[in-house]
Amino acid sequence: MVYREPGRVEVATVPEPTVLEPEDVVVGVTCAAVCGTDLHLVADGHGLPPGTVLGHEYTGTVLATGTSVRTVAVGDRVAGADFTACGRCWWCRRGDHWECAHRQFLGTGGAFGPALPGAQAERVRVPHADNTLRPLPYGVSDEAAVLLGDVLPTGYAAIQRADLRPGDTVAVVGGGPVGQLASLAAQACGAGPVVVVEPVADRRALAADNGALAVGPDEASELLASLTHGRGADAVVDALGAPRGLDAAMALVRRRGTVCSVGVPSVEHWSMPVRDAFVNEVTVRFAIGDLMRDGDALTALLETGVLDPTVVLTETVDMARAPDGYQAMAERRTLKVLVTM
Repeated sequence: MVYREPGRVEVATVPEPTVLEPEDVVVGVTCAAVCGTDLHLVADGHGLPPGTVLGHEYTGTVLATGTSVRTVAVGDRVAGADFTACGRCWWCRRGDHWECAHRQFLGTGGAFGPALPGAQAERVRVPHADNTLRPLPYGVSDEAAVLLGDVLPTGYAAIQRADLRPGDTVAVVGGGPVGQLASLAAQACGAGPVVVVEPVADRRALAADNGALAVGPDEASELLASLTHGRGADAVVDALGAPRGLDAAMALVRRRGTVCSVGVPSVEHWSMPVRDAFVNEVTVRFAIGDLMRDGDALTALLETGVLDPTVVLTETVDMARAPDGYQAMAERRTLKVLVTM
């Protein structure tokens, strides 16, 4: 699946990926997913040269390994992080893989650093494989594992960065895939009431079917006030990545509460209500999902069935129909598309 021009993707034949470095692995992709980040980049072509192979959420089987690879072998089922990191530098040793100087983000051109061909393809080359790939337990399905690449670690990172305590009231602004999985992660990590704030009725219904209280934006403040004796949410996740998401989050959080934004920003700047944030001692944080850091916890949640991320997969297509899947997601006719190879 390649980017052709703003708003258009197509299926194309591209060069076969091969092992180029001792730490490389080539993965035969079983399935990949279309992410909101893919949609945003394709819509305006930001940082995407024509012909860029797209996709950064994938699972598959190891087909070839470099001479230095130790933790995976040919034939292993694996899921991959959406970006690579060396695993050895000061940042990586702290678990801050996003700051690694060797970071490459799959399938996004130069938008997030040096370009690396993506995983919406029959095969993909994965650098620094010992750090980037994660072997899958027998009980974790391909459909669940594909979401380990981005949206599930992102939703989980939001809850971790929000310093959730058992019983806390959580609000999630935005009922897209990241918002839905942030809701499930909050429930799995011991939250009390979880409120998903979403204007689209189908997305509210999905959140409600999976344990959340779901309301439209106009009803959110009243519901949270009734749940918390007027205090507001202990933690609010902005899953939109736009000023309106952050503004809504700031309006819903209690005094001394935490706002965590995990949506990719759609603008360069946001006018933060600094005086209110100071007076109310609000903490504002930002987080990026990281399978390399949180893979043990996330894999355990999947293997034990505590969390089922596949509820966000609302349509499955083969590669030939993947452009239709992109279009359906862009038009909000489906929540998240799985592409099978």
